[in-house]
Amino acid sequence: MTVKHTLKMELGDSGYNIYLGSDLLSSSDKFFDLDCRAAIVTDSGVPKAYSEAVAARCREAKIITVPYGEENKNIDTYSYICKELLAFGLQRKDAVVAVGGGVVGDMAGFAAATYMRGVRFYNVPTTLLSQVDSSIGGKCAIDFLGVKNILGAFYQPKAVLIDTDVLSTLDARQLSAGLAEVVKMSLTSDKDLFLDLENELWKKDLTNVIYRALMIKKNVVEQDERESSLRKILNFGHTLGHGIEALGGYLHGECVALGMLPMCSSEVARKLIPILKDMKLPTDLSDIDPDAVIEYAKHDKKGNGDFCDAVFVDTPGSYRLESASFSELYERLKNSMNSEAI
Repeated sequence: MTVKHTLKMELGDSGYNIYLGSDLLSSSDKFFDLDCRAAIVTDSGVPKAYSEAVAARCREAKIITVPYGEENKNIDTYSYICKELLAFGLQRKDAVVAVGGGVVGDMAGFAAATYMRGVRFYNVPTTLLSQVDSSIGGKCAIDFLGVKNILGAFYQPKAVLIDTDVLSTLDARQLSAGLAEVVKMSLTSDKDLFLDLENELWKKDLTNVIYRALMIKKNVVEQDERESSLRKILNFGHTLGHGIEALGGYLHGECVALGMLPMCSSEVARKLIPILKDMKLPTDLSDIDPDAVIEYAKHDKKGNGDFCDAVFVDTPGSYRLESASFSELYERLKNSMNSEAI
């Protein structure tokens, strides 16, 4: 067991530790209070050994396995989790532990936030995307009637355990999808990290990259826990990305990669495209239906009539957070259809 970094999320009474290292799963009770009845929520795409390793450290455990995939992050799966919690006899003194990617973390967190008006929640992210982004910050939600994350809550975990060893079982596409979120954060908040990504640091020291991405999100969440202002910068690439994701065929991180391009200056896009290609992320928007993407964006929770909050990047490490019209976003998307021409 090696803990390389311990980060403290400073949120007053809602603060918690984030542990980053290797060979941590089998010692999860050293980081979580598992001397209780613990419901471990995972999905069918996560190796069973991960949830079983955590279960072995609990006083009493029940593993709840839900189907894999974003399409299952819905009210039916949420209802199933809650039924299992009730059948297990989970009480307020007990805990819910998410062992999986962002979909698992979202659903388990939302169930923990709402079951008995809130039980303890711990998060063990097992994808790169969830390790660098969704596992911290307290956002949890489910999709409803085709709208992504429209039912949810802000509910902070009690602790987060990030074991880099689990990344060895991810396929290359999932790793690439996670790197897209790192690129996103570097573009708005850390020009040095963006430069290091240009120089392929992610191939040489992935733990360093994860740590630096976590530090960016930690700093943002501490200043704006409930997304009233600064935290909106974490939506860079998501305004259009969620619309692209709704069309199907892409992973979330791949949609963020595509969603960033129209929101960048031409100068930034010229630097960004080679990085995304090196990470095996998509850069070609030519097959995207701009009308469908914008129509979806109008129903996103960031929308406000004919406008929405949008994040733009003109130079790496900086951002503009502005209200943008959907007609402007449509034109930006259309102009980015041929990325090679940027």
